Amino acid sequence: MKILAQGKINDYCHVIGHIGYPAYIVQGHYKNMMIDAGINLLAPKYYTDLIATLGDAKNLDYAAITHSHYDHLGAIPYLLKKIPGLAIVAAERIQQLLSKQSVIDFMTHLSNIQKPLFADIIGQEDVSLYSFEITMPVKEGDTIDLGGLICKVYEVPGHTRDSLAYYFPQTKMLCPGEAVGVPQGMDEQNVQVEFLSSYEDYYSSLEKMASLEVKILCHAHGFVYTDDDVVSFFATSLKATEQYKNLLLEYLDKVNGDIDQAIQVITQEEYDKKGTIHQERNAYISNLTAQVKLIAKDYQYIKG
Repeated sequence: MKILAQGKINDYCHVIGHIGYPAYIVQGHYKNMMIDAGINLLAPKYYTDLIATLGDAKNLDYAAITHSHYDHLGAIPYLLKKIPGLAIVAAERIQQLLSKQSVIDFMTHLSNIQKPLFADIIGQEDVSLYSFEITMPVKEGDTIDLGGLICKVYEVPGHTRDSLAYYFPQTKMLCPGEAVGVPQGMDEQNVQVEFLSSYEDYYSSLEKMASLEVKILCHAHGFVYTDDDVVSFFATSLKATEQYKNLLLEYLDKVNGDIDQAIQVITQEEYDKKGTIHQERNAYISNLTAQVKLIAKDYQYIKG
């Protein structure tokens, strides 16, 4: 089944926030974990939803980040002000990124583009992005015991170098961030392919996650898949990833390897004309630029 990422998933998992930027609340017998902290502009809603879900926001023990993009860790600074002592779980390399003011400024810029959409949620509150400490750095093979539920950490690079997936064997639930791609539309079978740091790593990570026994797949944006539809999604995503690589190569061939021209043409043809990609245009172009450059380098349109 494919359902919207909202409300109760099962007795152990609830979705809070916004279906476009969901955060998954996983409740063990002794500890509670929030997976991804979405966009900073939604921080007050995450907080009020935490209270509604857990009774008291201070009952949240861990905030686990899947990767270093602004729309997956944005609410952490706000939550840390509200929940002192909250443990922040993430890949260690994210700390270095957060130490750079240029990274914080770029995250803020991307967030501000969407500010008009969430003005009623922010009100007069300070939801600024700033650096914070990864208090619980994790890596492949690490586990976190929530009491009756074990969270297993998998490194799944490719979308970003620091991408992590969180897997719960007892419920067979996987929270992979964008390492599996993003489904497009309720009735469509399309997948938005999300390799930004390495095509090969991304494909290998997809294969790794597809080999797990997953009955609940909690996507980073929009949807939750269950049962047989999880297997179908992984097959679709693997196929879409290879097809997308070939599509980028076709466009590069058409413009004789001119990267800037390829990006312009792809945006016009695939984003503007088709209108089927549900992603803000500036973010789409930023991601596309990284993807075209990766493929151009891998296939020797550019050297070095």
